[in-house]
Amino acid sequence: MLKPKRLIFLLLLVVSCETGNLTTLIDLPLSLSEVSGIAIDRPNNVIWMVNDSGNKPILYGLDASGDIAQAIKIKAKNRDWEDLTMDPRGNLYIGDFGNNGNDRKNLSILKIAADSLKMEPKSIVPEVIRFKYPEQKKFPPKKNKRHFDCEAFFYHNDSLYLFTKSRSSKEKGKTNLYSLPAKKGKYKAKLISSLNTCDESKCWVTSADINAKGDKMAILTENSVFVFSNLDTKNFLQSEAKRYTFSYNSQKESVVFKNDSTLYIADEYLGVDGGNLYEFNID
Repeated sequence: MLKPKRLIFLLLLVVSCETGNLTTLIDLPLSLSEVSGIAIDRPNNVIWMVNDSGNKPILYGLDASGDIAQAIKIKAKNRDWEDLTMDPRGNLYIGDFGNNGNDRKNLSILKIAADSLKMEPKSIVPEVIRFKYPEQKKFPPKKNKRHFDCEAFFYHNDSLYLFTKSRSSKEKGKTNLYSLPAKKGKYKAKLISSLNTCDESKCWVTSADINAKGDKMAILTENSVFVFSNLDTKNFLQSEAKRYTFSYNSQKESVVFKNDSTLYIADEYLGVDGGNLYEFNID
């Protein structure tokens, strides 16, 4: 029997569901209707996903058919989980750094050990990487200085790279790039550089990833994805960039490289639109 959401999806597909240059691969389960992060675990043949704030602290593992093969309780609060990334050793990182109001003082990243994932446990106690932005002096700051929300990061060479999401109405597409060590501890995130994606709210940065070779980077917004090539690893935002615009409007929250020429993108389910995992081709 088809799940209710999948039945609705099929009916809409016949009538009006046109996703343009995004190819729909999986109609995500309702339990992932607010998906906020995805990561590909190739050794275990799993796609890991999480939801954002207001949801249970559960890490979901999907098989190739899009069915939930694992649901692991993470023994930490889901204050606002906003992205996932993995390192080459198979450790998984959950970014609990969503900060819509720019008033949080408990920003963290949860590190899930690779060995614990292999055991298919029912629950996991993570290591915690705590951090703050040294540039933030007030909680919250003035409205035109609210650049301390974050929904995007990836792992590269023993460091985590974070891309902030602007909450300032005057700089809607501004993102600041920060770095911090990928190990347990308390840190001041290091500001590297900034980029303005555009001047619309749909240019907010919602996810990021780097490919396995470390020579391509993707930054996702609701209306486009920026792909950077020939990466300058000292300052990723100074690399060559190409913008791909989506013809399908939805709340896109997650991006990950399937391979060097293909991205996986996921969006939230908004009652009619979204709630899917897509494939998107790049150069």
